[in-house]
Amino acid sequence: MPPRLIRRIAHLDMDAFYASVELLRYPQLKGLPVVIGGGRRSADDALLQAHADVPLNKIPVADFPRLAGYTGRGVITTATYAARQSGVGSAMGLMKAAKLCPQAILLPVDFAEIRRYSRAFKDIILDIAPLMEDRGVDEVYIDFTEVPGGQRDGGRVLGRLIQKTIFQHTGLTCSIGVAPNKLLAKMASEFNKPNGIAIVLEEDLQDKIWPLACRKINGIGPKADEKLQGLGITTIGQLAQQEVDWLIDHFGQKTGAWLYAASHGQDERPIELESEPVSISRETTFERDLHAVRDKAELGAIFTRLCEQVAADLANKGYVGKTIGIKLRFDDFKSVTRDQTVEAYVGDAKTIRQIAGLCLKRVPLTKRLRLLGVRVASLMRLQDAAETASKKPLALSNKGSNASDLIAIEPQLFD
Repeated sequence: MPPRLIRRIAHLDMDAFYASVELLRYPQLKGLPVVIGGGRRSADDALLQAHADVPLNKIPVADFPRLAGYTGRGVITTATYAARQSGVGSAMGLMKAAKLCPQAILLPVDFAEIRRYSRAFKDIILDIAPLMEDRGVDEVYIDFTEVPGGQRDGGRVLGRLIQKTIFQHTGLTCSIGVAPNKLLAKMASEFNKPNGIAIVLEEDLQDKIWPLACRKINGIGPKADEKLQGLGITTIGQLAQQEVDWLIDHFGQKTGAWLYAASHGQDERPIELESEPVSISRETTFERDLHAVRDKAELGAIFTRLCEQVAADLANKGYVGKTIGIKLRFDDFKSVTRDQTVEAYVGDAKTIRQIAGLCLKRVPLTKRLRLLGVRVASLMRLQDAAETASKKPLALSNKGSNASDLIAIEPQLFD
């Protein structure tokens, strides 16, 4: 009987993915501080127009727009490692980043190109290791256990093959952590960034994992970390020294038991080959606060575009939904959400906008807005929804028409 294989799970994270995709287009910016984020600006269009007769890789570095003097509400999606050395990072406001690294080059996000490269690197992985869990646009989990090379040197051999193949076909680099489970693999993928591989074995727990801060455990957020620090616990090793009953007393049954297991490197979650999305949404933060009345036309255009983008995302993924919602953030940073569930599954932009418009009517719009979002939840695959609708045509169609009728007799906000 062959020996039982040791479980080897990898977490692969693309290196500064959004920035790296832009550097493929503009290789002259490699090694420079570059920030990706915010919406497309007139400066971006002016750059391309001024060099319309020049290949993109020949545009002079001096001509690219800089972060200095930026005003607006844009947020950083990612930054190159050169920019990160100045303290800027993902989710930071661009105005704050401009003070830390004014010399950084600012580029907008090209979502179409990001999605194209995301599909490309995942297809490459699937050709080599078919058991892959998609965790977003730039990261995946992979089961190395039974793949050739997945056991050699703790999984390093297979990891190098995947890194090499992705780079050869896309020009992009990634970092990989290989460990006995998903929890440890995700931590390990941060050890040797960029373009590195880190191997964690069961016997490495005390040396490689326990010295880390508790926040390095995926699932421990700011509030839990603050509470742990208040209890005198700052490292994973200190957390592991606590009795499970003590943790349950302080954090509750479920969280306490999980903290104990996580600190001991225990995680039995399987690789999920097909994870169904809970919802699909789009949102945008405005460059300036907008007023529901005085900026009605601009808000209307943005609202329509968000609904169209959500509809396109649903179509691309093959889903429809029954719950349509909105998210608003006001100039005082307070946020509200509203949603409405209908009987019929919907997926087209017009219907999404109509029902989202009903949600808007339930929010007092007296304050200026800084963010607007549209969300579709209660999802079902389009094919399954069509089969369901064919069995209950009257109930489904009537509810949908009622929603349309309500919109027709009520003047739409943001029109």
